[in-house]
Amino acid sequence: MRKSKNFYAVAGAVWCLLFSLISFYWASGGMAGVQTLGGVIYQKAFERESSFIAIVWITGFIKLIGGIFLLLLLRKWSKILNQVLFFLALMGGIFLFLYGLANFVTILLSVVGYMSLQIENYAAKWRLFFWEPFWMLGGVLFILSALKFNRENKSTTEVKGG
Repeated sequence: MRKSKNFYAVAGAVWCLLFSLISFYWASGGMAGVQTLGGVIYQKAFERESSFIAIVWITGFIKLIGGIFLLLLLRKWSKILNQVLFFLALMGGIFLFLYGLANFVTILLSVVGYMSLQIENYAAKWRLFFWEPFWMLGGVLFILSALKFNRENKSTTEVKGG
């Protein structure tokens, strides 16, 4: 099976869309799945604290913008804009991956008793086996999208120049 040359950017955009839809669902009052986050997050969502709900809406829009941003990598732009898009996608991917990894390590340390966190075992398992790897997956998709975008722009430049 042949992989599309746009696979990583499209997969990353879908990842962002799905992630934003979850945030919008929770911000709108949906509670299914919130308990998998655990701790203070679950408590604030359950209490419907207005400042917390505003943050959930904002994160939903940021995730949606991330998906639109990745779609910008599907075409060629000016040389300087290509470099800016590459840098932003790469840094965004590194941030997403490290965010998920840091949370994963922190929760793992809590589960094995080296740290004390206010998170239930149920939520810790969900965080370790789904949520934090999901963040890391998004980071990997952003990084691979950036690298593919950069590689294709360099090969196009070399062909034109050669």
